[in-house]
Amino acid sequence: MVVSDMAPPLTRDEWVARGREMVADRERRIARAKAWKFDTVATHGVYDLEQAMSLNNGSIMEPVYLSPAQAYRDTAEMEVALAYEMPTWCYSRIANPSTFFLEETTALLETYGTDLKATCVGTASGMAAIRTATDPFLVRDDDLGPANMVASARVYGGTFQQFWVRRCQENGIDVRWVIDPLNLDEWAEHVDGNTRFVYGEFPSNPSVSIFDIEAVAKIAHKQDIPLIVDATCASPALTRPLAMGADIVIQSASKVMGGSGTSICGLLTARHDIPSKVGSDEMRADFAGWAKLWPFRDNGPALNPMAAILVLNDLRTLRMRIEKMSRTTLEVARYLEAHPKVDRVHYPGLESCPGHELACKTMRLVDSGEPMFGYMLAADIAEADPDSQINTRRFYDALSMIWRATDLGRVKTVATLNAISTHQQQGEEGRRLASIRPSTCRISCGIEDVHDIIADLDHALAAI
Repeated sequence: MVVSDMAPPLTRDEWVARGREMVADRERRIARAKAWKFDTVATHGVYDLEQAMSLNNGSIMEPVYLSPAQAYRDTAEMEVALAYEMPTWCYSRIANPSTFFLEETTALLETYGTDLKATCVGTASGMAAIRTATDPFLVRDDDLGPANMVASARVYGGTFQQFWVRRCQENGIDVRWVIDPLNLDEWAEHVDGNTRFVYGEFPSNPSVSIFDIEAVAKIAHKQDIPLIVDATCASPALTRPLAMGADIVIQSASKVMGGSGTSICGLLTARHDIPSKVGSDEMRADFAGWAKLWPFRDNGPALNPMAAILVLNDLRTLRMRIEKMSRTTLEVARYLEAHPKVDRVHYPGLESCPGHELACKTMRLVDSGEPMFGYMLAADIAEADPDSQINTRRFYDALSMIWRATDLGRVKTVATLNAISTHQQQGEEGRRLASIRPSTCRISCGIEDVHDIIADLDHALAAI
């Protein structure tokens, strides 16, 4: 005979009450973390001793939950949980404890230094995060005219393809490109009563251009629509768009937030109470939470729990890595700018870069206030013919220590030629819109000694 040591079943109302207690406990832990400094938040998040002892056998580090499903004590708990009347993870396509640890920490980092409330949802990639963030605003609404979206043309090649090919060419959504993101009049001219959202990268990949987040947010909000910002190439250690008026921030955490280079991961963080012309009040109140429970659940862009924990572990050193990488990149940018075989260097830390003064105000190392400009630059190699790539390829193929790959944000320095890699498929016209020349070489500086990076670049330039 098997004797159960489980407590007697609770009623439905008792499970609902227990759910409220769980929510209140989470709010308590969030409030405590809000009082900490950035590095402390990144190290601990909301995972504490109480959770460790009650859930994880005292584990100091957040564990990986590889089980795809959660068991329930009785029918009443299952019913309440799957009605979303209490916190649950139920199935890893929707949620998982390991992803919760990453999501809650990220939401705290993105709202650091503010009273803003926000929710984060982790996705299988940065592109999945962009899709999850933008799809809900493009739904059919017979009370509105044909939908359009306004976006900076200076975006990552995959983002350009998602907007131009998948949204415009395949689904008929009017995509309006902003050619010069520093030109506020251009943003304002494109936005009208049928615009569903405004989108920009800060800084952009690979041209490293920026825009005035606060001013563009005001343009969007006049039309009661959200501003979505991809801040992958800044990270919350340098820039927190939500604090500047943006409504949703995207991170491809495959980059510097997960700088060890072991995982693909996307993060979508939305402040509560966003503007939108479409959708329910529930969607506006907590966009990321709503997205996870409904469209995310149905579309299935779930993050692997192992990847979530690997990225979470890298987050703990984010500020320190960003500081090192930013200092290195500025020194490399100055070296390249002075080199006779380089036409131009794109990096907001250079006084010659458009938007430098704006960058000094909006890109600052957290808890320091010192202006810093990130880990990525773009260099246009000097060519006799502006459409040529002869010297550029000689330089690129001569790199020795620096990796030739399409990656960025890693602890190892990586370089790529965007015209033949990340932006190849969008064609010449698309690259022209994004200000990408055949001679553009994007360099993502890692944590190596800066003198070794410069020596390798010097060796490669000597091959021209």
